[in-house]
Amino acid sequence: MLFATASFAAGSTLAGYHMKVDTSDIKSLQRGARIFVNYCMGCHSAAYMRYNRLGKDLGITEEVLKSNFMFGTDKPGDTMNIAMRKSDALGFFGIAPPDLSVIARSRGVDWLYGYFMTFYSDPAKPFGVNNLQFKDVAMPHVLWELQGTHKPVYKTVTHKDGTEVEVIDGLEQVSPGKLTPEEYKATIHDLINFLVYLSEPAKLQRQKIGIWVIIYLLSFLVLAYLLKNEYWKDIN
Repeated sequence: MLFATASFAAGSTLAGYHMKVDTSDIKSLQRGARIFVNYCMGCHSAAYMRYNRLGKDLGITEEVLKSNFMFGTDKPGDTMNIAMRKSDALGFFGIAPPDLSVIARSRGVDWLYGYFMTFYSDPAKPFGVNNLQFKDVAMPHVLWELQGTHKPVYKTVTHKDGTEVEVIDGLEQVSPGKLTPEEYKATIHDLINFLVYLSEPAKLQRQKIGIWVIIYLLSFLVLAYLLKNEYWKDIN
């Protein structure tokens, strides 16, 4: 039951797109936070996170927060909201961009990795792009300058009834981006790592406390065993 629930929550994931996250890698989280603020927060909020909590957890000073992560009249104690109103977003995109506070928990890490890696050119769409992971996506490819542009490569599939259809077999790079493919993958890894942290920021502290709890329990086990032997030595 737990496996089925987890699979349903994550949604279907494209084959071949898997990654591991490490929320103990503070440098990666810092880089991911920078990408998130510069490329995602134009449309997406993270309303369950406060700037000062972000700074405390990731070792970012208030001065750096103010100069690199906050906009306009934002204060360190404010939540990471955006200025764009939902009514304006509906007019721009046809749908209000979701808050990304818990997107990693609702979609899953592999789903997000496949999503960020598989944008491709599609002139029939309003923003000229589509996505293999999220068909008919309403979002533009905001990271295109880093990744470059791609086009779909098709193959013909014959069904049992003899009908033939063309399906996308993969993506081919049309123009390079500012980053090499490996550098772009590393950037996406940092971004998703940050989104995982964002979805459960207390996890970092909980893991640290958990280590000390295990050490305490093991130490207590030894003391309890020695104490038991002392109490029962005359009987045994």
